[in-house]
Amino acid sequence: MQIHFGLDGFCPEWEAAVACVGTFDGVHLGHREVISQAVALAAADETPAVILTFDRHPAAILAPRHQPPSLAPLEDNLAQFAGMGAALTVVLAFDERLSMTTAQEFLDEVLIARLRASRLVVGHDFAMGRGREGSGLWLAQRIATTIVPAMESKGQRISSSAIREAVSGGDMGAADRLLGRPFSVHGIVVQGAKLGRTLGYPTINLARSCNQVMPPNGIYGGYARTAKGHFAAAISIGVRPTVGEHNPRTIEAYLLDYPGESLYGTDVALDFRVRLRDEAKFENLEALMRQMEFDVKAVRDLK
Repeated sequence: MQIHFGLDGFCPEWEAAVACVGTFDGVHLGHREVISQAVALAAADETPAVILTFDRHPAAILAPRHQPPSLAPLEDNLAQFAGMGAALTVVLAFDERLSMTTAQEFLDEVLIARLRASRLVVGHDFAMGRGREGSGLWLAQRIATTIVPAMESKGQRISSSAIREAVSGGDMGAADRLLGRPFSVHGIVVQGAKLGRTLGYPTINLARSCNQVMPPNGIYGGYARTAKGHFAAAISIGVRPTVGEHNPRTIEAYLLDYPGESLYGTDVALDFRVRLRDEAKFENLEALMRQMEFDVKAVRDLK
């Protein structure tokens, strides 16, 4: 899949394309249905399937105080797109100028003139342009448009807001079900206090680079995707109350059966499968070590 940031220098030579438009935060099952239908229609038309997305949530410009934390960084969304058969993704900067563009201008000048869109696929709640005037029905009156209905899982509507609620509440099973895959936290491995090494469970410490929604403090079972391979992981989010007060909140993971090569400075993704327990303050380090042994066994037993 090709990726183009902005429209400067973008000069497609195809005559027609099927385009889908959206922020697609987290690329959950509802988003995947929109993209899959666009890819299928493009294949039937023998034209490219083009995804148009944005570098940030529109609320960052339109309502900064209400901007939700992201479900995934942009690069993770792009990686999800790449596995779905789209030929191209165009990433636009959602800035003040774009926020003032009317729906008609966006349709005429961006979707049709620049992307060569001859057909659109959008979600049921899609709207574009100043004041969100360009709904799916509005588009259907002006260009061939497929409106994908809302999707549900176990009676719950699939949406980014529902997944954020599940993650922030620690319900990793619900997040997995709505996303179609485990929720992931991405970060760079940095130096930590190295207490885990002292206790016999050396951990990696992650520093994030975006405002991503986080599960509540606690111990989780999941997997780590690293430059050295994939490993089962016991993941800790919290302030380490056993070793002092006023500690900063950290994200740490003990990688089961990891060979021991340094991961400092590398990108790691932690996939959260299950919440094992709340964070707790133990009476001493020996009690903490005993609990860590139980936690690691629980992770090893995950199927």
